Amino acid sequence: MSYAIESIAKSIGARCVGEYETTIDWLLTDSRSLSFPEETLFFALATKRNSGARYIPDLYDRGVRNFVVSEEDFKEIESGEWRVESSLNFLVVPNPLKALQKLAEVHREKFKMPVIGITGSNGKTIVKEWLHQLLSPDRCIVRSPRSYNSQIGVPLSVWQLNEEAELGIFEAGISEMGEMGALKRMIKPTIGILTNIGGAHQENFFSLQEKCMEKLTLFKDCDVVIYNGDNELISNCVAKSMLTAREIAWSRTDIERPLHISRVTKKEDHTVISYRYLDMDNTFCIPFIDDASIENALNCLAACLYLMTPADQITERMARLEPIAMRLEVKEGKNNCVLINDSYNSDLASLDIALDFLVRRSEKKGLNRTLILSDILETGQSTATLYRRVAQLVQSRGINKLIGVGPEISSCAARFDAGIERYFFPNTEALLASDVLKSLHSEVILIKGSRIFNFDKVSEALELKVHETILEVNLHAMVENLNHYRSMLRHPETKMICMVKASAYGAGSYEIAKTLQEHHVDYLAVAVADEGSELRKAGITSSIMIMDPELTAFKTMFDYKLEPEVYNFHLLDALIKAAKKEGITNFPIHIKLDTGMHRLGFAVEDIPLLIHRLKNQSAVIPRSVFSHFVGSDSPQFDAFTRRQIELFEKGSQELQAAFPHKILRHICNTAGIERFPGAQFDMVRLGIGLYGVSPIDNSIIHNVSTLKTTILQIRDVSEEDTVGYSRMGHLTRPSRIAAIPIGYADGLNRHLGRGNAYCLVNGKKAAYVGNICMDVCMIDVTDIDCREGDQAIIFGDDLPITVLSDKLDTIPYEVLTSISTRVKRVYYQE
Repeated sequence: MSYAIESIAKSIGARCVGEYETTIDWLLTDSRSLSFPEETLFFALATKRNSGARYIPDLYDRGVRNFVVSEEDFKEIESGEWRVESSLNFLVVPNPLKALQKLAEVHREKFKMPVIGITGSNGKTIVKEWLHQLLSPDRCIVRSPRSYNSQIGVPLSVWQLNEEAELGIFEAGISEMGEMGALKRMIKPTIGILTNIGGAHQENFFSLQEKCMEKLTLFKDCDVVIYNGDNELISNCVAKSMLTAREIAWSRTDIERPLHISRVTKKEDHTVISYRYLDMDNTFCIPFIDDASIENALNCLAACLYLMTPADQITERMARLEPIAMRLEVKEGKNNCVLINDSYNSDLASLDIALDFLVRRSEKKGLNRTLILSDILETGQSTATLYRRVAQLVQSRGINKLIGVGPEISSCAARFDAGIERYFFPNTEALLASDVLKSLHSEVILIKGSRIFNFDKVSEALELKVHETILEVNLHAMVENLNHYRSMLRHPETKMICMVKASAYGAGSYEIAKTLQEHHVDYLAVAVADEGSELRKAGITSSIMIMDPELTAFKTMFDYKLEPEVYNFHLLDALIKAAKKEGITNFPIHIKLDTGMHRLGFAVEDIPLLIHRLKNQSAVIPRSVFSHFVGSDSPQFDAFTRRQIELFEKGSQELQAAFPHKILRHICNTAGIERFPGAQFDMVRLGIGLYGVSPIDNSIIHNVSTLKTTILQIRDVSEEDTVGYSRMGHLTRPSRIAAIPIGYADGLNRHLGRGNAYCLVNGKKAAYVGNICMDVCMIDVTDIDCREGDQAIIFGDDLPITVLSDKLDTIPYEVLTSISTRVKRVYYQE
């Protein structure tokens, strides 16, 4: 729907500065996601660490003419160098986020169709997507793109409601008390689904009960609420909430419940579910056997029944449920290509998100952008209207090459800009039979298709297969860890250094650095200059700190603007001399003080001489002063840590007093951020916590890295035989032994062999048998239902890396950084 700018100003109570007549179709909160500037309204949101107002001049240059800003930001804009012109509009409000939410509320009020609101700790996105699969054949549905369920994501989701919509399905996610009220007013659900209550984002809630009660706020005015009646916590909280809604509390034990699940039978590759509803018995099956999928399917069943979907249709569609891809995978492709694999579903909203991801991954790589796109199915829009919008997106995102697959997109070939390279095929088989895929070279390729087009075959044809062992890196989980520690900062202006040395603790430095840069970290830190220069060559523009500078690398640091740590006079004098020779002045450096580690650093007594040296030259300038904690992760060292803080305060204050400019101070590492918040000073350094491991108790925060491989061969071995080199694999019974292509050359420590540790095969423990070889190891799968080609998880979500580090009597850092570079990294974004 389009709104006149005057109508929007009135709806959000804005003071309108400007008389530029226009209509608005698109709302924007992230300047990097701009598609249609002329029809876009940008909300300059403020965060603890950034302000959207700083991007207004750039957006203006790119064609945006309508902005929502705070009174404070508008005053700065008026008094600044950037001139406010008559050919644009500023909607000035007290709070742009509240204005965005108010606009979504006003928009939602225009629609009277059923709206499903989904909340819970896990399963929200899957329930939403499965409901779309189950209900979309009969209805035109608007739903949240991916997991847009936050205070910002929900209004952007609700804004998609249009005149054709017959049903809305929106997720609502919260991380602290008091947030659900705003989401409830925007979604205004008539049907509520509570998936479950777990520990995600628990740090801001006193108890699970408190969290559950807050989530139930979403359902205050619903007609019906759906939940697991066997969950005692949820049932008790629903009773306390005194909701006026009808309840469909499904149960596997209570036959008096409205929806009774009479039997659940797990087969080898599917689950059969029998149920009774309104005195009618029916059965259906789903192509999944895990408990989470069963619970998600039962929530979907209840919603379908309430919406009077015939039982035979439910049975038919449940059997065809497709797994939901919660991620965009980034893989290395053939011929210097980069693949972004989203070959699971396709709709206009998710296409926009995927194209945005494509643009960000292609920036500064010097690679063309290619989109392989299938027909977009069951949208409720006419083919002409749908592909006109697709063509607009393709053009606005600067796609260089389009490969369309399917009869509908092929029929609309003329709608796409003739200036781009275009190919169309009636089906995937025709594409694979052509030479087009073979011709792709030095391109970033987005593979985006509905599942029935089997685009996994396209991905497989383009993927560079080097090794069957891969390290999966969850970029979303890493950002969650970043935000977890950001939430611990006492002051929002405290800066963050993120450690990406040692190839980002084994995860791969470029993709990690790129993601951290997108999330506005203040500094990246690497060990040596070559690591920093490689990031610069790959397009990383963030400030980079060199923790272990070498005397031979000064030229590299100058050329790539890499800021070195300086820890003694020999290094300082050499650096000053080199900078003078290059004609460089005021090159930023980071002064390291030794407060107890006794590894590197100036002694506090050296500071007067250090000040004298620094003030009598102009080649370098201290940007920060810092030190290293010795044992901030352990209470037994707390007295020593406090002494370190005292020494650092004394030394850093003395250094600062000698200079007029601000010198940033930092001593907190990951553990220090949490245990010594009073010592956060101006900046903190985040290391192992960024990668999901708490250094305090070795608990996993959000797992980032999963090391997995594939069973090559399974053989039966008699009890009398041995397995592996030196006959070290002794058996106690006739056994099934599987070989997997990972060994100590890949980073699997040899000491884990001979039954000292295990991997997971189909969720079961498979012990390592005999000695681990260089490229292969053997595991015992005697009691595991598995076959050749099945996956083996070395560490990951269900087998924490700390299990391995504990077995090796070492720390998770060592295990992570030992993963060989020959192990392919695959990145994904949930």
